[in-house]
Amino acid sequence: MIVFVRALPGRLRAGVSAVGLWFSPARVQAEGETPDYRFSLANERTFLAWIRTALALIGGGFAVDQFLPDLPRTVRVVLALALLAGGAMCAVRAVNYWVRCERAMRRNEDLPLSRFPTLLAVLVAGIAVVMVAIVLLGRAG
Repeated sequence: MIVFVRALPGRLRAGVSAVGLWFSPARVQAEGETPDYRFSLANERTFLAWIRTALALIGGGFAVDQFLPDLPRTVRVVLALALLAGGAMCAVRAVNYWVRCERAMRRNEDLPLSRFPTLLAVLVAGIAVVMVAIVLLGRAG
């Protein structure tokens, strides 16, 4: 596995290495100094908040698919897939951001910035606009 990772181009190698940290918290813990426990616990609470958001989006995707049978199939599937994809992205982002923040705190660096909250907000707002249009047009039953 290590030989395979070393053969990859730079950015891809860094990405695969970062994913490896998701499954190896001991490697994260081995870096730098242990931060104040309050910060680590806050980082975990943030992780759990992202996981809750992911579960809500996934539940919403299933709800759109199962409970709006009067919608045209294409609209229903697009909305459901958008919500499910948002949920999957939130779950992956949760663990990735947790690792990045934990490493930054241990290294006494600035916390990482991310465009993901903006992307998620745009996705949810777009779905909300479509749902408002559906409700106003009375197509949801």
